[in-house]
Amino acid sequence: MGQGGKARRAQAHDGELSTAVARAQLGDEAAFAVAYRIVQPGLLGYLRGLVGDDAEDVASDAWLEIARDLGRFRGDGTGFRGWTATIARHRALDHLRRRRVRPRSTDLDSDILELPGRHDTHDQALESLSTEYALELISRLPRDQAEAVLLRVVVGLDAPAAARVLGKRPGAVRTAAHRGLKRLAGELGPPGVTDDGTRTLGESE
Repeated sequence: MGQGGKARRAQAHDGELSTAVARAQLGDEAAFAVAYRIVQPGLLGYLRGLVGDDAEDVASDAWLEIARDLGRFRGDGTGFRGWTATIARHRALDHLRRRRVRPRSTDLDSDILELPGRHDTHDQALESLSTEYALELISRLPRDQAEAVLLRVVVGLDAPAAARVLGKRPGAVRTAAHRGLKRLAGELGPPGVTDDGTRTLGESE
């Protein structure tokens, strides 16, 4: 699993997403379906990190609100991803308040998570991280760090956009994500090599 796959794909889709949203705002249902297809995987992954198995239901509620308020949205594809994440987070917190439980750090499907492209030493260490072990490690992070990593990695937001979702300053989100990634890297054991020559994650002592 290469670094930055999720973020690069999100960026590659932003132009298509911008066009789809603009057309959807004019009443094009097919364009709205395109926007949904682009945004939903990351949004659902983020919600799984907050509400676990209830993510599908919360996502459905969020998309009803997104469809209802679409005409009020102003921005490009990147902005739309941040806007939808904000709505989804509010619906998730409402859901948790009704259930009186705390948000989960993460419980993502294995085909959603990919780690972000960075060039710091601790981020490079994550390149060989297996998805299953990544999920286990992220679940151990403090909530602010876990949610910052999820927004940056799963939803594909930059620090300012993630900060708007969380109602925090970009610097605070960068710090939380940095600390989370550093803490994850510290949990890694020495990488090994598989039969096909790819790197794998060694077991921590």
